[in-house]
Amino acid sequence: MAAYFKKCQDKLGFVPNVLAAYAFDNAKLETFVAMYNDLMLGDSGLSKLEREMIAVAVSSQNRCYYCLTAHGAAVRQYSGNPLLGEQIVMNYRAARLDRRQRAMLDFAVKLTSQPWGVEEGDRERLRRAGFTDRDIWDISAVVGFFNMSNRVASATDMRPNTVYHGQAR
Repeated sequence: MAAYFKKCQDKLGFVPNVLAAYAFDNAKLETFVAMYNDLMLGDSGLSKLEREMIAVAVSSQNRCYYCLTAHGAAVRQYSGNPLLGEQIVMNYRAARLDRRQRAMLDFAVKLTSQPWGVEEGDRERLRRAGFTDRDIWDISAVVGFFNMSNRVASATDMRPNTVYHGQAR
């Protein structure tokens, strides 16, 4: 993990505080990093931007300061649109999203706030918007990961690196 921290330092110019927070237990850190890298950077029918949009919409529902700041910056960066990042942080419904993105975020928010209410009709709306069943799995896995991460970040008072606030503006 020391090599991974060095890679972060070299590539980003800093080590994200979420990684430092997990560093007390190398097994937990390795598990967190492996899951994050697979879900957010691995092969998927979802773009990196779409996965970051999910992270922000979920984090907005959960009011997770760390993830809203860090992943809001990622949405701004991947989209090249600072306004989009801010809109999704505040209320994704205010953003000018295409049909696919809107269906994806509607599903992500419902799965976050009312998981018991997700039904076949919700999955069918995603299919009609162009998502495959594998994509639906990926959306759901990203939603689940960020619900967990939001809760850990909130419980431990995890604070974002200040550099995120100024990125991609």
